Amino acid sequence: MAGLVLVTGGSGFLGAHCIARLLEDGYSVRTTVRSPEREADVKQMLARAGVNCELLQFHIADLRSDDGWQGALQGCSYVLHVASPFPERQPSNPDDLIIPARDGTLRVLRAARDGGIKRVVLTSSFAAIGYGRLAKANPYTEEDWTDEGADVTPYVKSKTIAERAAWHFVEKDGGSMELSVINPVGIFGPLMGPDYPASIAFLKSMLEGKLFALPRLMFGAVDVRDVAQLHVSAMIAPDAAGQRFLATSGDFLTVQEIAQTLKTGLGSAASRVSTRTLPDWLVRMAGVFSTTARQAGGADLGRFKNASNEKARRMLSWQPRSPDEAIVAAGKSLLDLGLVKS
Repeated sequence: MAGLVLVTGGSGFLGAHCIARLLEDGYSVRTTVRSPEREADVKQMLARAGVNCELLQFHIADLRSDDGWQGALQGCSYVLHVASPFPERQPSNPDDLIIPARDGTLRVLRAARDGGIKRVVLTSSFAAIGYGRLAKANPYTEEDWTDEGADVTPYVKSKTIAERAAWHFVEKDGGSMELSVINPVGIFGPLMGPDYPASIAFLKSMLEGKLFALPRLMFGAVDVRDVAQLHVSAMIAPDAAGQRFLATSGDFLTVQEIAQTLKTGLGSAASRVSTRTLPDWLVRMAGVFSTTARQAGGADLGRFKNASNEKARRMLSWQPRSPDEAIVAAGKSLLDLGLVKS
């Protein structure tokens, strides 16, 4: 037996894939869900993916409360802290995201320290690396940090503040517990069920023809299966303690390139996907009336952006799928699950 691992947020897109990866690798897994009703959802998702759930346990715990975390961690050696809020729309009050993200992370870390956990792997984000600073000619790396004091979205601010709080806690109060952090770019890949993150909601909008023209922005893409594998590698590799790992599978793509990838990979099923470009001035003008447009028309509009996965490849022998494969797999699963409205 490989040992017992706690995965927080097992009903989420990445959480479910982390559970699947661990079970396939022979680990016993306990996962937290916020309500008993979610247990059936997780089992259904994993069964659809052909995953044997005999070694899977469930525990009720909420990041907003201390209740349940001591029991959730009992007998575990490692924690993958995946659960974190990621809204489709940014809240008007940034604290609605910042406080749950920071306090929830610290709540899990305190419980893990008190429970004698060897290592926690925290899911952070590229949002904590590549925003709020001047244009950067070279690719972003794990040495870079977002300036949370700049004009960035509440989500970007929440991920940055939560990750900094995690590193500070482990350094000052973590005892012998180790921390590794994964910083994914936009996560795509196959869905196990009807729950999906904002990155895939964006593809869904494209496939439904809701985006008649696209802003000049650049994003990284990575397959959820590869992000799950990177979590497991960071969990067990001795040298991964105290390290951040950028999870991106290749060069960043423009939104137009993402759209073209869908059209090429899905054929007639992507007939409503637009590849037309929206002028920068129009995006900025629309921001006067629309919060979504204002966020799209921020400092990154029209700016070249890229990030490097060299560290993960070198230290953890990580070999991710291509961005195109991740994007097409996400689009195909949206169609197969009947989630794209006609």
